[in-house]
Amino acid sequence: MAEDIQSKLERYRTAPFDSRFPNTNQTKNCWQNYLDYHRCQKSLESKGVDVAPCDWYKRVYKSLCPISWVEKWDGARDDGTFPGKI
Repeated sequence: MAEDIQSKLERYRTAPFDSRFPNTNQTKNCWQNYLDYHRCQKSLESKGVDVAPCDWYKRVYKSLCPISWVEKWDGARDDGTFPGKI
């Protein structure tokens, strides 16, 4: 399984189509992948497992989300005022 994820990460170019977000506006897709990345990372770190599979979500949100949003959300997480459930 790790080899499959690694090969997908190596071939990654941009966010693939996600049927949960069929519209042109990809704001919700950006938000969901940001949350999924941090949830995945938190979950795997608590189990003491390698967090490499979480990199997929990071690459997707980095290709979809404006940098200013990510910086704002990272700051809110650091301050403890982030509105999402991670």
